[in-house]
Amino acid sequence: MSNSYSALGRWFEYLNDDCGYEQWSQYLINTLKNLGAGRCGVDIGCGNGYFTRALIKAGYAVTGIDISPEMLTRAQELSFKQGVRGEFLLGDITKLKLNAAVDFAVAVNDCLNYVPPEKLKSAFSHVHRCLKKGGVFMFDISSAHKLTSIIGNNMFAEDREDITYIWFNTLKDDRVEMELTFFEKGKDGKYTRFDESHTQYIHSEENIIQELTLSGFEVRTEGHLGQDKTERINFICTRL
Repeated sequence: MSNSYSALGRWFEYLNDDCGYEQWSQYLINTLKNLGAGRCGVDIGCGNGYFTRALIKAGYAVTGIDISPEMLTRAQELSFKQGVRGEFLLGDITKLKLNAAVDFAVAVNDCLNYVPPEKLKSAFSHVHRCLKKGGVFMFDISSAHKLTSIIGNNMFAEDREDITYIWFNTLKDDRVEMELTFFEKGKDGKYTRFDESHTQYIHSEENIIQELTLSGFEVRTEGHLGQDKTERINFICTRL
């Protein structure tokens, strides 16, 4: 992921405006409330910070964490623009360290698909250590079906007024390798090309549950927004 999000980091939230941000964030807020989670948390893999901002607006004290400096720069800009006092820090879920334990952690929209299978244990162990006893950890993954049958060996493209992208995906044994090309329109009307690569790993629900259990979590799963598991699986975990 060394060059991932160097270009997309500036445009991620804008290009994902059809993902149902408002409904998704309300699902997080309602689930945290129903679980009786405390008010202090972290948003891991926060991207451009939509969910961080939504949680803060709902009365939570949340820090956004992401591995991409470009993502965090845009998150700060959007937070300032919307008058939300958000803190955003550079960090990796597989090495996560906080100054103090928190009540909850969320990792939304494929964050764990970027973690190789051999590093899941490290990721979950680090999150476990950062949570208070009884703390909540919520995250999702794109399902094996989605990555193998919808994303893998497929191409996507979109042409907007200010940016155009082409996205090629190659399915491998345990992952999808993604090649993206962006054409970003400048103020002079000329376009600048950017290229970057991503890798998303295919995780089974069973393997993730096993690793979470071994790391000290009680786990339940459900489909996206509590509905269908076909394309996205949500993991709702409690630190024992």
